[in-house]
Amino acid sequence: MIDSMQSEKPTVDARRRSFLRLAGMTAVAAVAFGVDVPGLRLNEAFAQSGAVDLGGGDVGVLNYAYALEQLEAAFYTQVIATPYGGMNAYERSVLRDIRDHEIAHRAFFAKALGRNRIPDLQPNFTAVNFADRRSVITTASTFEDLGVSAYNGGGAAIRNPAYLAAAGSIVSVEARHAAILRDIISPLSSNFAGGDVVDWSGLDVARPPSQVLAIAAPFIATPITASRLS
Repeated sequence: MIDSMQSEKPTVDARRRSFLRLAGMTAVAAVAFGVDVPGLRLNEAFAQSGAVDLGGGDVGVLNYAYALEQLEAAFYTQVIATPYGGMNAYERSVLRDIRDHEIAHRAFFAKALGRNRIPDLQPNFTAVNFADRRSVITTASTFEDLGVSAYNGGGAAIRNPAYLAAAGSIVSVEARHAAILRDIISPLSSNFAGGDVVDWSGLDVARPPSQVLAIAAPFIATPITASRLS
C-alpha cells in the first residue's frame, strides 16, 4: 500500500533516480525535432468557439498529446509546489524528475505545433487532495498509465516520421514514470506492469482519443472536442 513507503530508500533508488534523469535527457533532446506544422491558425478559430477543437491530421494528434502533457505538467508542478505531508527525499526527487520531463514534453509539442497549437488549458484538480500522499500518488499513477495508453493509441495516426520518432521516445519515458510510481505504491511488487496495463501477449493498453479524453475530462476545465481525430 502507498502508506507503507515513508522511509528513505537505499542505493537501488539512487540508480532509479539516475534512470529517470537519463530518460529526461531524451525528452529534452526531443525538443530539437520541433518545427512549425503547416495548417490553419487554430487559435483564431478557438477564440470564436466555446470549446477547444484539437484539429485533424498531424496537427490534431500533436495537439492531443499537447493537451495531455499540459495536464501532467500542471499536476506535477502543483505537487512539487505544495508537497504532501511526509514526502521523503526519494519521493520528492522522483516527482521532481517527472515534473521536469513533463514540462520538457509540453515544450516539445508547443514548439512542434507553433502557431497551430491549442491555447493553454485550465486544469481542474478539485478531486485531488494535494496534502494527501495517497491521493497524489494514485492520481499520478493514473495519469502516467493513461498517457502511455494515449500514445499507444494515437501514434498510428502520425504521418511525419520525425514526430513519430519523437512520440516513441516520449512514450517510453512515460512508461518509466508509470513503472516507478507503481513501485512507490507497491514496493518490489510485480504490479509494475500488471494485467490492467499489459495483456497476456505482452502488449500494452492502447486507447483511442475518445476514451482517453473521457477519462481525462474531469481533470480539465476547458471543454475539448476531437471530432477530426479517428
